[in-house]
Amino acid sequence: MGTNTFHAIRVTEYWQRACVYYIRLDEFVHEFSIGVRHELDERDTPDTPYILVFDEEDKPAGTCRLHILDETHAKIERVSVLKQYRGSGAGRTVIQAAELWLKELGIQNVLINSREGAVGFYEKQGYKTDWETYQKGKLFGTVDTYKTLNLSPEIHS
Repeated sequence: MGTNTFHAIRVTEYWQRACVYYIRLDEFVHEFSIGVRHELDERDTPDTPYILVFDEEDKPAGTCRLHILDETHAKIERVSVLKQYRGSGAGRTVIQAAELWLKELGIQNVLINSREGAVGFYEKQGYKTDWETYQKGKLFGTVDTYKTLNLSPEIHS
């Protein structure tokens, strides 16, 4: 699939959260057989910060959840792109939008716990992989990837 035009929003409305959950259920529950109660956890609340990416026809394509750890550290979690949009730029749009939001909050250090098969994608986005954190799971292995965001004076003052 070639590169499409995508746009990202910060989720504020119920219908947008429904799109987030739709994407996550499609990928993690249906595709990777993760239980719904494990995929949708205590951090999924009406106040949770989510990024939602739409294609050029305003159809939901990808999402992620932000988890602020402290004033300078955060995790980008539950990164999910519908299968038909993988390799098209939707994932890159998700990550870029999440990083922009984190920069605006003054967050400089970002962690993503990646599926082993997605490490190359995150490395292309500038993340460094710490293979010492590798954990073999029942469905797939995971490893931590890290990135330090450049906080320009215009964004963080």
